[in-house]
Amino acid sequence: MGARPVVSMMVNAELYVRDLPGQLVGSLEPISMVDGNIVGVVHDREQKVNQRILVSVTFEVSSNRELDRLKAIWKSRDVIISKMGSVYKTCTMEYMILGTFNAGYVDELLDEAAQRVDFESVDVTYSSSNGGNGRRTAMISAELKSQSDLDKLDELLATACEKDGLIYIRGL
Repeated sequence: MGARPVVSMMVNAELYVRDLPGQLVGSLEPISMVDGNIVGVVHDREQKVNQRILVSVTFEVSSNRELDRLKAIWKSRDVIISKMGSVYKTCTMEYMILGTFNAGYVDELLDEAAQRVDFESVDVTYSSSNGGNGRRTAMISAELKSQSDLDKLDELLATACEKDGLIYIRGL
């Protein structure tokens, strides 16, 4: 099968930071220090507790180890974690399809897949056909909510490409 999927966790956290200049940035920076990715941030200056403001942040990290490192950094920076939850893991894989097909072919494959698997996100890019011969490349990056969904997507893409005489590469 080749490449292993990238697994990440989506985390929602409510933090209380001191209401001073630079504290918001100082509470978000540690997420990147553990190779995390911020998805969304909301801070509420109206909701103060002991001269601290509420910061709600949603982010991705790759493992519990990184999450533990992040908590330690926040503690060292006097950031109070009031709530952390809604944690779920996702699996990401990249695919390449080569051959003679049009964009509608890949769209139909992904529509069929969406009826069988739970996509968190999917991105597709296409090359133009080479010299008018209809040959092209599709790059697919899929993020799914479970390994079993990833396995189902792999099977669907491999079966369809084999049936239609296309080259299918998993895990770039």
